[in-house]
Amino acid sequence: MSVMENVICTRPQTGPEYLSSLRDGREVWFNGERVADVTSHPAFRNAAHGYARLYDMLHDEAHQAKICVPTDTGSGGLTHAFFRTARSAEDLIKARDACVEWARMSYGWMGRSPDYKACLIYTLGVNKDFYGDFFPNAQAWYKRAQEEVLFFNHALVNPPIDRAGGPDSAKDVMVKVVKENDAGIFVTGAKVVATASALTQYNFIGQFGTVPSNDPDMALAFISETGGQGVKLISRQSYEYQVRQASSPFDYPLSSRFDENDAILVFENAFIPWENVLLFRDVKRAQMFFPWSGMAHTFALQALARLAVKLDFLTGLLIKCTEVTGSYEFRGVQVHLGEVMGWRHLLWTISEAMVRNPVPWHDGSVLPNPQAGAVARQFAPMVYGRVMEIIQQVVASGLIYLPASVRDLHHPEVGPMLAKYCRGSNGIDYVERIKTMKLMWDAVGSEFGGRHQLYEMNYAGNTENTKLEQLFAAKATGLDTQLKAFAERCMSDYDENGWTVPGLA
Repeated sequence: MSVMENVICTRPQTGPEYLSSLRDGREVWFNGERVADVTSHPAFRNAAHGYARLYDMLHDEAHQAKICVPTDTGSGGLTHAFFRTARSAEDLIKARDACVEWARMSYGWMGRSPDYKACLIYTLGVNKDFYGDFFPNAQAWYKRAQEEVLFFNHALVNPPIDRAGGPDSAKDVMVKVVKENDAGIFVTGAKVVATASALTQYNFIGQFGTVPSNDPDMALAFISETGGQGVKLISRQSYEYQVRQASSPFDYPLSSRFDENDAILVFENAFIPWENVLLFRDVKRAQMFFPWSGMAHTFALQALARLAVKLDFLTGLLIKCTEVTGSYEFRGVQVHLGEVMGWRHLLWTISEAMVRNPVPWHDGSVLPNPQAGAVARQFAPMVYGRVMEIIQQVVASGLIYLPASVRDLHHPEVGPMLAKYCRGSNGIDYVERIKTMKLMWDAVGSEFGGRHQLYEMNYAGNTENTKLEQLFAAKATGLDTQLKAFAERCMSDYDENGWTVPGLA
């Protein structure tokens, strides 16, 4: 198979270069209109510039040492640490910490930042056997993505269409190859949900679980340019757009800048050159992509680092809310705060287990600890749901005892009333109290906050699968047999006649 030209890049792209790359004529639809430029459109502008800030951090001495490592491609340049395959626990710690440094820019609210899909890039360089004849393509993408720190999205899940009719009833909407020639393949179909795709440079298309049919035309994995011909994105409502139309950053400080817009990703006879193909008409590999590629082991590392940062933010904000309302010293409130603190510690502790106890992989590389990663995928949705519940119980009506917008604060009649009736405890004035509560409302009660609760609940996939995978992994490694044998050893210590071990009365 042909591969892309071997070009050495000695530095990652900058923020302005990233923004410029998005002005590629991509087909993004929002509110019945085609978006001319996502970097300036009010539905996408702030999020795009937020991602640009991440790229600028790669060139800022204040952040570079915490994020970057030398490339392993021979370029002599630097890259984000998670874009380079780890060879030791120390490498994984550096990768995790780089993800944390980026996550802190958005206080943990932008999960699909460029390091998210580094979990795929991480695996492409060494996993030769999995990609078969297409391995040179995987290696070439590993090199290029690492050197430039490219921004990938992924879309792995098939549309929730006609599920009652069986796997073949909705083949017309599934991504499939419709034609091929010497230059590449042509694909048609849709994927869901392409989070942040309107602001990415490339989309990785594969399978999260089994191929919905044994039809080899669906057994694919490939990379498409977001601005490629035949690639179309139909955006959901933009929370950033809604704020800019009707409100202000003071009222919605998260929605207005950290909305990673989700979209329906559609291919209509889209051309994919052979050098962008990773799997082609390979049912077995396509069905086993998620566990065999290594991505199942790596994606949880960035996800957990980002969620741990987000929980740091929510924990600190909850403490501030209780100080504003004067309830911090209440014993029941402190019990809840202690529980949230414990959940925060749990996530960071799992993160430590993932990076400090890696498992060997191909060619001297290592993967984050798979058991710790599986624990993160199983319990993260439960942790987030419980923290949301505690916030709603503790802050309660404080979340809605608020004026409609910042304009009320500046009104000559309403402002003085708010100063009296909305002041905080412990000498905190009304502006600080309202600002604090509006930030928390945006985090947990707004449409943006509701989307994030849905996001965290389903982030790792089907919640039943995250539990079943624990059992299947135990069966595959023999752990279930070992644990059962441990219990049976206890049973062998006695029988119906008494003890079978010496020394017991």
